[in-house]
Amino acid sequence: MADKLEGRVREIFEDKLYAVVAVPRSDGTVQSVVSWVDTDGDNLTVNTAEAHGWARNMRRAGTATITVMAHPYEWVTVVGRVESDTHEGADEQIDALAKKYLGADSYPFRKPGEQRITFTLRPERITYVNHRADPVRDAVADGPAAG
Repeated sequence: MADKLEGRVREIFEDKLYAVVAVPRSDGTVQSVVSWVDTDGDNLTVNTAEAHGWARNMRRAGTATITVMAHPYEWVTVVGRVESDTHEGADEQIDALAKKYLGADSYPFRKPGEQRITFTLRPERITYVNHRADPVRDAVADGPAAG
């Protein structure tokens, strides 16, 4: 049964936080890339150029693990199944991600002739860790109080 993006987990993915997308390669090793991420409500979406190797790996594997850190002591990891990959709307999505992450109206790193692709992943397993809920750990993480 799939997990749902809700509560604090959803907030983290909707925030302007960078994700690490881990995709299995055909030789069994894992390719990890830093990426922008968003949600369509129930699923996670990532966008890349068709020419990037991780697009081929994700399409072949049909799965990825996406981790976002909200704080060194708070993070979410989602193992997801690729529900779709499409070029349709991918340019608009990368522009929306540029707005979210850079405040720019359009993606400034687009290369001539580049074809964008959007992957939609359905969460199958969600792990949320929040050690900040521990006041002793918070005090250590935040340092000594000013006197």
